[in-house]
Amino acid sequence: MFRRTFWFGTGVAAGVWATTKVNRKLKQLTPESLAVTAASKALETGHRLKDAAVGFALDVRDNMVQREAELEEALGIHESPALPEPRRITAIENNSSTVKYIENTTYSYNRNEDH
Repeated sequence: MFRRTFWFGTGVAAGVWATTKVNRKLKQLTPESLAVTAASKALETGHRLKDAAVGFALDVRDNMVQREAELEEALGIHESPALPEPRRITAIENNSSTVKYIENTTYSYNRNEDH
């Protein structure tokens, strides 16, 4: 009798364990759960790629500065060249006070006249 009770209890425990495992797996395979998992993996991958790209850019910048120093030393350039003064040029000159109107012309403003 004790053996039957033991094996019955073991079977019930195994059934409950298997049922909970199956239910968890089914919840993981719902479309919403799969979308959340995919989104989190994509964000994780994006962060890793961003970190790698930033590290690469910093390495490139450091090597660029080092190479410029080597080239300046090889060419004998010891001071940076003076930059020209910034120019201030007006893009459009506005001489509104000198507007002249031509009167008594034979020019017609009718655009349909030419056709």
